[in-house]
Amino acid sequence: MKPRLAARVHQLPGYPLADIPRRKLELIAAGVDLIDLGAGDADFPPPPVAVAALRRALDDPAMSRYGFQLGLPAFREAIVRYHRRRFGTGFDPMAEVLPLIGSKEGIAHFAQAVCGPGDVAVVPEPGYQCYLGGAICSGAEPRLYPLTARTDFLVELGELPRDVLARTRVVFLNYPNNPTAAVAPRDYLERIVALCREHGIALAYDNPYVELTFDGYVAPSIFEIEGAREVAIEFHSCSKSFSMTGWRLGWAVGNRDLIAALNKIKSYHDTGAFLAVQRAGADVLDQAETLVAPAVERFRARRDVAVEALRKAGFDVSTPRATMYLWVPLPEGVLSAEFARQAMEDEGVVTLPGSAFGPSAEGYFRVALTAAEARLEEAAERMGRVLARA
Repeated sequence: MKPRLAARVHQLPGYPLADIPRRKLELIAAGVDLIDLGAGDADFPPPPVAVAALRRALDDPAMSRYGFQLGLPAFREAIVRYHRRRFGTGFDPMAEVLPLIGSKEGIAHFAQAVCGPGDVAVVPEPGYQCYLGGAICSGAEPRLYPLTARTDFLVELGELPRDVLARTRVVFLNYPNNPTAAVAPRDYLERIVALCREHGIALAYDNPYVELTFDGYVAPSIFEIEGAREVAIEFHSCSKSFSMTGWRLGWAVGNRDLIAALNKIKSYHDTGAFLAVQRAGADVLDQAETLVAPAVERFRARRDVAVEALRKAGFDVSTPRATMYLWVPLPEGVLSAEFARQAMEDEGVVTLPGSAFGPSAEGYFRVALTAAEARLEEAAERMGRVLARA
């Protein structure tokens, strides 16, 4: 008799990027000139200050010991300084801050800290798959909220039935948004915080793109909103702003009870991020504004080139004010999975179809601005050929 798998394994959908790396290697081996605009993994190098700090830390044997959830106090303190400078918010470095092995694991584990069987977790669709995965693994019932142009790609929590709100224990929000690149107005965030306070709902605010903003737009922290301290936890990452995706370093700040609960859950899953990487993260955060500015300018230039090229190729794409993505609508009747398959197989361009994020996202595909301008123009031309054949 074979061992039986847990029901949650069968509930988890396939991960959007799971099969792409293998197929990419096959295409490259076959001589295809591949342009990869799939994963949100910038081709920029990490900041020299991070590399230098890591090298120094590697010479200290203490940095190779267990970090546990305490981690490196200097990293916690740098997080506090960054939030004070950037958002004007203050946190207790020991009670309201938690280092993470990348924000993804913290987000996924957070559902286990606040949800159980019979509870509801409100999950945006499309959205980062760890929201859904965390909810399923916690035993909660995911309530998918479709992100569409009808609500400007905002989760309108107040539209849910009262009986669902009564069972809701967490709502996952992500603005600036992946994959739609939507941003959240302050009055919207005020409404969400008020609803979470009214119904006792934990607000998990995923904020990894907070620094990647353009045209004068400045993205906020949820803790700039009055009352958020009562209900919210906010997740940040070194991955997107500082091109440190493989370093796996992030952090959470917020309500001390929520931080303590996540800390307790994590204690049974991991023994903390590599201390040497936390040392590098501390140095990066102390220079965050200076370090992120060149990356923002490069992403802005890529955005402008890609939007113009895609429009020229026949796509009706808007100009986003944030993130490293374009959320591109397809003509009615063109299925996103088939479009993405043809773009990769026939034209050597990797994108993510909207359907990979769930049924609500059908009719779109995501472009990551992870190639230089000339390659983005070439990719748009190739995708235009796919569109013309559709």
